[in-house]
Amino acid sequence: MTALDHTPDLFALSTIRGPVLRPTDEGYDAEVRGFNLAVRHSPDVVVGATGEDDIVTALRWAAATGTPVAVQSTGHGANSPVDSGLLISTARMADVRVDAGTRTATIAAGAKWRDVLEAADPYGLSALTGTSTDVGAVGYTVGGGLPVLGRAYGYAADLTRSFRVVTPDGVLHTASATEAPELFWALRGGKGNVGVVTALTTDLIPVPRLLGGGIHCTGEHADTLLSAWTAWTETVPDPMCSAFHMLRLPPIPEIPEPLSGGFWARVAVAWPGDPAEGQELLAPLRSSAPVEVDTVAEMACTAIDFIHMEPRDPLPARESCALLRALPREAQTAFLHECGPSAPPDYPLLMVGIRHMGAALSRPPATPDAICARDARFLLEAVSVIPTPEATAAAEQATASLHRAVAPYGTGRTMVNIHGRPGDAKDRARAWTPETYARLREAKTTYDPSNLLRFGHAVPPAADAFPSRDS
Repeated sequence: MTALDHTPDLFALSTIRGPVLRPTDEGYDAEVRGFNLAVRHSPDVVVGATGEDDIVTALRWAAATGTPVAVQSTGHGANSPVDSGLLISTARMADVRVDAGTRTATIAAGAKWRDVLEAADPYGLSALTGTSTDVGAVGYTVGGGLPVLGRAYGYAADLTRSFRVVTPDGVLHTASATEAPELFWALRGGKGNVGVVTALTTDLIPVPRLLGGGIHCTGEHADTLLSAWTAWTETVPDPMCSAFHMLRLPPIPEIPEPLSGGFWARVAVAWPGDPAEGQELLAPLRSSAPVEVDTVAEMACTAIDFIHMEPRDPLPARESCALLRALPREAQTAFLHECGPSAPPDYPLLMVGIRHMGAALSRPPATPDAICARDARFLLEAVSVIPTPEATAAAEQATASLHRAVAPYGTGRTMVNIHGRPGDAKDRARAWTPETYARLREAKTTYDPSNLLRFGHAVPPAADAFPSRDS
């Protein structure tokens, strides 16, 4: 019997302004549900936080009762179930305040990138969102945040100025380069291992419009387009951001014609410079293979979802990634052997992509952080929709085979936000270098020695406060 079996133990949560729900309470299912329907959370209690005070109260109660804690805003990054303890939902905390004078935004814990872009747009500013603006800005950033415009501006965490964060002892901190600097370091790329962020302040970028979209060929031309794209990435300026994708799109109304139901090879691009120059840079790609659909156009940054066209409605999905040091011809061949035209007709991965890294993504930030992907030249990512156990098994088999095929060209590491379902401690550690992982364990020992924040991509506390770098 746990502390949660005793109703009086929840009395300390009675001052919370948001809902406090047990599994039998009305509204519980809706409160725990996230975007990724493949993961079903079943915590002993869920708190719908409305502000910092609610989070402080919830964490003080968790510390007093020894209750493990998880956090969710949108649930896009849900990769393993929360099957006990306390889940804090920050979805109600969606405030965004823009300071046009300092070109910064202060973003509450539950705000989506869409909220940030809309708040910044009237000032001619934008933010380093990922491929879907429906994702929570805070959870994305503490995992490092790989933006659509990453080659031009770096990682989202690189631009973060400060956090408001409640550590598992219930203490509210401001963390920045000068205040609680080790906490600040761990929150930028270390995921949610040292505290619950209530808000962050980040720099905005002066990019109100950009050139973006996709160049699509039918899947049979994948080899030609991939070869041309790989060579093209050697020549483009740093601000040109792109990715190559193999797409097997379902025939559903949400996907526009003629893409719906098709098998496509695509290069998705985003260029924040002069549109005419960007169009000139794309000429070699357009002449390399027969282009069936070309959606590249000038757009407002608020329309950035149009570039990668990720699903807008909740669905059961699984993702994975691997960082690549190179993409020679033999790597391209291995990649296409797995997911290209010769793959079975029922190949289960919806999207398999290779993103061009480097440029600003390789440069060290002004203040060091825990991101360990700066040496990667490319990033492999795979997404599958898994509505049934059979689909799940097929997707896992295809994903494992894909990763084995590209392993000789990889760094051996992943990015924590796209890592997918975490395995054992050795698997989780692949998101960081051994040195960074050891330092994160030290920070975990300092701020969460009881390992209350143990769900998701958790890092364990060190054996003592000063473990060896080999631990």
